[in-house]
Amino acid sequence: MISVEEALERILSYVDVLPAEAKPLLEALGRVLAEDVAASFDIPPLDNTAMDGYAVRAADTRGASKQSPVTLEVIGEVAAGYQFSGKVQPQTAVRIMTGAPVPGGADAIVPFEETDEPFEKAPERMQRFQAAVRVYKEARVGANIRRAGEDIRDGQVLARCGAVLRPSELGVIASLGRPNITVIRRPVVAILSTGDELVPLGKPRGPGHIYDSNAYSIASLVSRYGGIPKQLGIAKDTVEALTKKIRQGLGADMLITSAGVSRGDYDVVKEVLAREGEIAFWTVAMKPGKPLAFGCFYNGERRVPHIGLPGNPVSSMIAFELFGRPAMMKMMGKTNWTRPMVKAIADEQIVNRNDPRVFYARCRVSKRNGRFHASLTGPQGSGILTSMVYANALTVIPADREVVEPGEEIDVLMLDWSHGEEWSNEPVPA
Repeated sequence: MISVEEALERILSYVDVLPAEAKPLLEALGRVLAEDVAASFDIPPLDNTAMDGYAVRAADTRGASKQSPVTLEVIGEVAAGYQFSGKVQPQTAVRIMTGAPVPGGADAIVPFEETDEPFEKAPERMQRFQAAVRVYKEARVGANIRRAGEDIRDGQVLARCGAVLRPSELGVIASLGRPNITVIRRPVVAILSTGDELVPLGKPRGPGHIYDSNAYSIASLVSRYGGIPKQLGIAKDTVEALTKKIRQGLGADMLITSAGVSRGDYDVVKEVLAREGEIAFWTVAMKPGKPLAFGCFYNGERRVPHIGLPGNPVSSMIAFELFGRPAMMKMMGKTNWTRPMVKAIADEQIVNRNDPRVFYARCRVSKRNGRFHASLTGPQGSGILTSMVYANALTVIPADREVVEPGEEIDVLMLDWSHGEEWSNEPVPA
């Protein structure tokens, strides 16, 4: 057996960043940028008002107060998307709406609230402005004006190649008028289940048969982490059937199989991998998930990494979390794929005696009295898929730690951290 760390290092050494492609902005969310994005103009392009009000010369409002207002002639109005063709002269003002360019001659905006502008106009006055306005407060030069280029300057690099695109980056890129952007493409991951006992969903299930759940849990994980799952169906436990199915998946960027990697007479994935490609390793010092095969197949000159997951559903999901997910992250150009690891107090005894493997027990982490606590999600057999349903984390019990007693501190690897501290407050089901 090799360690989890060595297994991950080997897998990542076989994986390369995928080529770039141009995508519409909304399809680029969460993707890695494959180019620098620079502005070709200032934003805002012109000085504009931050408030509804009147564009004035600040000097004309000097000394204005509620008791001694200054009266200015209103010579026009301007809304966002338009420009005022004239110029603000001494003792005049232009009625202006938020976002509209500041007229020439004006150096301040007086908000409506600081004038005698009615808060609610009568319908007959909606289409015209008043001939004069009284200003009740002295304006400072530059008041309520957003300067041209105060957000973005022409030539400024706004997003660097390698950045993960969030809604904020997409909004900034959209403000430049760009409908498309170049990003690292998503990996296509072919998923193949193996086993004579498996039955496709929707088909009758005979004695000794089970439905193929692994194909759906793994495909869902691929989608969740940004990949494109390509389901190949089920291969029977023969070299010929498995070889045929695997060849159908060699157009993908990565191939995932489940089951067929143990020592049984019908576990043929390793045999096919050895015949059709190469094996890098096939056991890892982890529980669950020990029988994990890794290697690659070849499609002409192109190398297709292959992860052979265990058949037990919990083992399959955990192994994909630890190895398949980082491999996908690297393919997509991401450099940080580590999950949060926190210290938690064990709420019950956790036994790892006489087993030289890291124990990834399924647990639910909650926060009580300022500390994280970890409770197991019931029986920990590798076939108990419901233990994953109730879990938001995995314990990380080292091989040399045989027993964890209640109240002792352990490391936990967080699988879900999407709801702040609220995610953890549900009780562990009985």
